Amino acid sequence: MHIEPFRGYRYAVGTSRDVSSAVAPPYDQISPATQERLYAMSPENIVRVTFARDERGVDKYARAREVLDAWLTRGIWRREERPAIYPYTQTYRVGGRSVTRRGFVTLGEVSEYKHGRVLPHERTHAGPKKDRLDLLTATRADLGLLFMLVSDPEGELLRATAPEGEPISEARDLQGELHRLWRITDEARVAHLQELMEPRPVIIADGHHRYETAVEYARRHPEATAKLMAFFTLEAPGLTIFPNHRLVRNVERFDLDGLLSAARQWFEVAPLPDPIAFHPANRTIGVVAGADAAVVTLRPDRLDRIAWPAGTSRAWRELAVSILHEGLLKPLLGITDAKLDARTHVDYTPDQGEAVRLARAGAYQAAFLIAPTTPEELQTVVRGGELLPQKSTHFYPKLLDGLVFHRLD
Repeated sequence: MHIEPFRGYRYAVGTSRDVSSAVAPPYDQISPATQERLYAMSPENIVRVTFARDERGVDKYARAREVLDAWLTRGIWRREERPAIYPYTQTYRVGGRSVTRRGFVTLGEVSEYKHGRVLPHERTHAGPKKDRLDLLTATRADLGLLFMLVSDPEGELLRATAPEGEPISEARDLQGELHRLWRITDEARVAHLQELMEPRPVIIADGHHRYETAVEYARRHPEATAKLMAFFTLEAPGLTIFPNHRLVRNVERFDLDGLLSAARQWFEVAPLPDPIAFHPANRTIGVVAGADAAVVTLRPDRLDRIAWPAGTSRAWRELAVSILHEGLLKPLLGITDAKLDARTHVDYTPDQGEAVRLARAGAYQAAFLIAPTTPEELQTVVRGGELLPQKSTHFYPKLLDGLVFHRLD
């Protein structure tokens, strides 16, 4: 992966290190309620550009351009004097302990997947890509960080980007997690990091639609060959992946007893007394429907009897989400890939407690609780040339928009 330092635009340069009021989650994590909350936080919150609203008869993309241009004119966001690479840390709590994930922000070269320098792990949809392309075209501002994974078994990248001194900015996200940014401008350090990164392919963790938007934009504007990216290492502590539990709706004549009876051809079935405290394993799935709950466990001799999609590897078939889709949702509930793509029958949440509450309350016909995809599973499947089933991963915490951005002019 070829990387380049850049003169980033940052908020409140020279006046405040705390930029919590100006940052926002990625656009695809913003619900209408979250959008309202961010708008209320500050008239200078980056959401007014990354996820603008139609106002006063002006379409949202033109409105985003107006807002950004006004901010830059007034010096609300200022451009750095020197090109830099930005060490970036996220300190958060998971499982009752504090964890710090370390990475760095820079420009990465965009290229077609066929070249093998950037590897995807999921399929994309046309709608979000058109939205991001329209925004990029209107603003010529590269605002959203891509979450990229790179192998660093010897820890060379972590050493090369170790933060020094005090951060130049920091922010708390809406969950209260701490994000901090530093700056490396030393040309020798930058050149060393470029040398380390050059031979390494990378995997997209979050941001497939924005990456493919950047590729399309580069086709139309050959000078725009780079995209704002944050790189984190696969081997270092802090790579937290939550599962996306499935919430099922609109299944005709859904019946839990009938589902469990049919599932016995592949699974052992047992009661699940406390689904909130349940810890799914790779081949173990929790099912909650109203007041009832059960746990289904794939029998050791049944994996190869499932009607797997042709050409899928054993590593792909052993993913918890693959077992759920191909062993339960598709054959027993008729939820095909087309229905998953249309989003007519399944919603997702990484919050197991929320999934259980919604199923208990009858907001959905059932919740299916699964184990997370591990970094090792992700790497094995992707490096084997396959895509994971959709919504296989939920990386936590999400990166923040608004810590630093790049202008394409």
